[in-house]
Amino acid sequence: MADNTEPTPAEVVAARAKEAEEQAALPYKWTQAIGDLDVIIELPGNIKGKDLNVDIKKKKLFLAVKGQEPIISGDLPHEIHVDESTWTITSSPSGTKILELHLDKANKMEWWAHVVTSAPKIDVTKISPESSKLGDLDGETRGMVEKMMFDQRQKELGKPTSDEQKKLDMLETFKAQHPEMDFSNVKMS
Repeated sequence: MADNTEPTPAEVVAARAKEAEEQAALPYKWTQAIGDLDVIIELPGNIKGKDLNVDIKKKKLFLAVKGQEPIISGDLPHEIHVDESTWTITSSPSGTKILELHLDKANKMEWWAHVVTSAPKIDVTKISPESSKLGDLDGETRGMVEKMMFDQRQKELGKPTSDEQKKLDMLETFKAQHPEMDFSNVKMS
């Protein structure tokens, strides 16, 4: 039987510390937004693009300095859009080179627990997405979000949601058109 008890604060702190330690040990740093993922790798200052072997596939990633062990090699946890994924090398102020790898997620609605499946996972339930403004959304998405927010407020107040209100309004219109009918046993579902 599964143990469904909540972790203690000490266990949460220990899990966070272990996760941070595992991520710090990786030969790269990575961040993600809901739609994409970026990997940053610091390389020696004499490295040029031709010195790298970078192979980005829909479900696989391989990145190495030629003649050396791979920096990243493995299966991606989810598919990416290969044609929208890129990599660049820039010089850093410290004299090293920075390889920036940008992966465009195929599914724009999921967080990744790791870059490749062989790497340690992060707890994606603890990710808090950057807040976006309603004005940043396209018309259809904005309308959907506003409806959801309205319905949530209505539920909290014990009032009907927009769909329930629409049904009630239709019933009232029908009642007005048919005063001869008995509506006392009508149940809304």
